[in-house]
Amino acid sequence: MPGGILEIGETLEETVKREVFEETNLFLNNVQLFGLYSGKNGFAEYANGDKVFSVQVIFYSNDYKGTLQINDESSELHFVSKNEMPLNLNSHQAPFINDWNNGTPTPVIK
Repeated sequence: MPGGILEIGETLEETVKREVFEETNLFLNNVQLFGLYSGKNGFAEYANGDKVFSVQVIFYSNDYKGTLQINDESSELHFVSKNEMPLNLNSHQAPFINDWNNGTPTPVIK
């Protein structure tokens, strides 16, 4: 699922639904917690030199409406099956994508 920043007063569920809509044009229903990821895999260094360790809260849903639509927050969108997974996964996203692909029991806490 896409990453995002909580707006003031927003719940995690509201954030994931808003961010997914903003980035894909899909309306999510019935989101469920997949896992919580933190630690060394969450390290990032930004262009301005700031260094952070993120905590990633990952949700999933099989219940959505709408049609995928590219906008200014996305350059390419499409659904892939587990056997079509690309090899060059983003290092920040690979842990939870691999856990999903491997059928790791949820919720995952790492």
